[in-house]
Amino acid sequence: MKFGLLLPSGQAQLQAGGSARALVETAVRLEELGFDSVWVGDSLVRARIEPLTLLTAIAQATERITLGTAVLIPAHRHPAQAALTITSLDLLSEGRLVLGVGAGFPGFSEQEFDLVGVRFKTRFSHLDDTVTLWRQLWTGNPESFHGKVLHYDWLPEVPRPARPGGPPVWLAGITPAALDRTARLYDGWLPYPPNPAEYASALATIRGTTDRPVTPALFATVYLEDDVERGTAALDAYCRATYRQPLDVIGRIQVMLTGPDIFAQLSRFTDAEHVLLRIAAVDPAAFAGQLEKLVDVLPYAG
Repeated sequence: MKFGLLLPSGQAQLQAGGSARALVETAVRLEELGFDSVWVGDSLVRARIEPLTLLTAIAQATERITLGTAVLIPAHRHPAQAALTITSLDLLSEGRLVLGVGAGFPGFSEQEFDLVGVRFKTRFSHLDDTVTLWRQLWTGNPESFHGKVLHYDWLPEVPRPARPGGPPVWLAGITPAALDRTARLYDGWLPYPPNPAEYASALATIRGTTDRPVTPALFATVYLEDDVERGTAALDAYCRATYRQPLDVIGRIQVMLTGPDIFAQLSRFTDAEHVLLRIAAVDPAAFAGQLEKLVDVLPYAG
């Protein structure tokens, strides 16, 4: 397994005393500790530092570590302008960028899609069209584009990214439709199912549908604590602060792990090649303490 860490770039963390500069410094430290990747999120509902801007600063401050979005909501940006921005970031990072992408969640994301003028009903077609357009702009000079929902009779020329064909694009989601789309269109898969057997079954479905290589990744929220009851309470507090829902609800949807044996629990997801860890802490001091514990748990870090 390769391991990455999601930076605490949300408004809640900033209000608790975090800062944009400290996030860049954390990314530098993660590289020094031996982490494989560093990730940032994207949301208009839960305000946060804009991810492509933050990753640009991190690209300039680091040399080796992979930079990722977990996950970018492409609908927030004009597709052609986003292609240019992503190309610029990929060039500045010298090809270290991976794009995790998604299309929002029912009951949560409708208002941000309304804000940017994208129909929530057609969000998946909009996402697939956007990624297809990006790849065409990254590999050639298309004069026009006509997908299911995106139609452009003129397109700008975009510089070639550092990596031929552009950065890999990983899709979030584990519904049957998401698995089918992952197999057909995407370079990687970034879900967060709480059940390892469900993860293995879904990955088998993807691999049984395509001969293309698809990187299997996993998004997992963790809180290291010897006392499982205290750890569970910390996870619950984080879920309420982040989603306004208790752990009992979020834990049925997402990987939420606590205890002293986090690495052993993650190892049950035997097919995951890249694990993205999110520390369930809003306060910067609590995040820093959890990071130190993670370094002790992950055998290669430090």
